[in-house]
Amino acid sequence: MAKDEQTSTGKKDGFVWGTGRRKSAVARVRLLGGDGDVTVNKGKLGDFFPREVDRAAVLAPLKVINAVGKFKVLANVNGGGTSGQAGAISLGIARALVKTDESHMEVLRENGLLTRDSRMKERKKYGRKGARKSFQWTKR
Repeated sequence: MAKDEQTSTGKKDGFVWGTGRRKSAVARVRLLGGDGDVTVNKGKLGDFFPREVDRAAVLAPLKVINAVGKFKVLANVNGGGTSGQAGAISLGIARALVKTDESHMEVLRENGLLTRDSRMKERKKYGRKGARKSFQWTKR
C-alpha cells in the first residue's frame, strides 16, 4: 500500500479523518490522540468562533462520549457562514470518532450528531426574482 493511501479505517499518518458538510460549508477534520487542543484553519477555536453557541456545537460530539481532553482536533473548513461551518466541523468530528471506535456510533446517533443536515439554499429559477419570489403581477 502506498504511503499516502488511506486504510479502510480512515487512518492516514496516524490521523483519523472525517468529512462534514452543512449548507454550503465543508469541513475536513483530523483526530489525533492528544491534549484536547482544537485548531480550526490554523487558529484557536475561540478565535475562529467568537460565539459560545458555535463553540458548543463544535465540541458537542466530544462531550457526548466524554472525550473532551483526549483528542487533538485539526479542522479545515471553508464555505458558508459561521453556523454552517460549526455544524460541518461537528459532523466531521462525529464521523472521525466513529472510525476510532464503532461503539460510539449508537450514542452519537441518539444525539443527532451523525445526521447530515441536508438543507441547502434553493437555486434561483428562470423568470423569477429569487428562488420562489416572483415579480408583481399586473392585470393591465
